[in-house]
Amino acid sequence: MTIGSGNRTAILRRSLIFSGLSDGDLEALSELATARSFVAGEFIFWEGDAGDHFYVTASGRVKVLKHSSLGKEFVVAFFGPGDIFGEVAVFEDRPYPASAQAVSDTEALCIGRDRFLAFLSGHPEVALRIINMLGGRLRDAQNRLNALAGERAEQRVARTLLMLSSRLGQSLPFTRQEIADMSGTTIETTIRVMSRMKGGGIIRSHRGRTDILDEYRLRLLSEGPPSV
Repeated sequence: MTIGSGNRTAILRRSLIFSGLSDGDLEALSELATARSFVAGEFIFWEGDAGDHFYVTASGRVKVLKHSSLGKEFVVAFFGPGDIFGEVAVFEDRPYPASAQAVSDTEALCIGRDRFLAFLSGHPEVALRIINMLGGRLRDAQNRLNALAGERAEQRVARTLLMLSSRLGQSLPFTRQEIADMSGTTIETTIRVMSRMKGGGIIRSHRGRTDILDEYRLRLLSEGPPSV
C-alpha cells in the first residue's frame, strides 16, 4: 500500500498524542512511518513477539486480545482511526503483552522503536503525552479487572457499553460476540442480557450495531443493585 507523505501527516495529526505538533514536526515524523495494510482476521502481531514497532490506525478497526491457558479469548481493547496501539512494548523494550488482530480490513502506519525514540529526544512534550496515555490505560485495565472479578454479567455488559460509548458515541459498531469478548462473558449470556436491555428500551441492536437509547438507565445497571 502506498500512502503519500501528506496523507501520513494527516493520519498522525488525527492522533491525540501527535495533534499538537507543528506541520514541520509532523512531516518529519511521517517520514519515519511505513504504511501497512491488513485483511479482516489477520494478526498484526502476536503476544510474545519482539516489541520493536507501534502502530497508528489509519482506517478500519483493530482489537487487542489475550488468550488464557485454556484458549479463552479476552479482548483488552478496540482501536479505530487515529488510535495508537502496540506502544507499551515499544516504550518498555519488552515483548508485546497481548496480540493485535484486524477486525475489518485495516490500514495503519508502522513506526519503529529506535527511530521514534530518537525523534522523542527532541520532542519531550510528546513523551509526556505518552506517559499520561499509558497511565490512563493502566487505570482502565485495572478497573476492568476489578469489575470482572466481582460484578454480575449484567453489570459487565452495561459497563462495556458505557465505556465504548464514551469513545465512539451512542451508536456502536460492534457485534454481540465482540461485546461478549470485551465483557468477559459468554455469547449466550450477552445475548440474554442485551435482549432484556432491548426489551426495556435501554438499547436497540441491529445488523452488528448497538444504539444506546437510555444512557441513564444503562448507567444504573452498570452500578448494580442498591446496597441495603
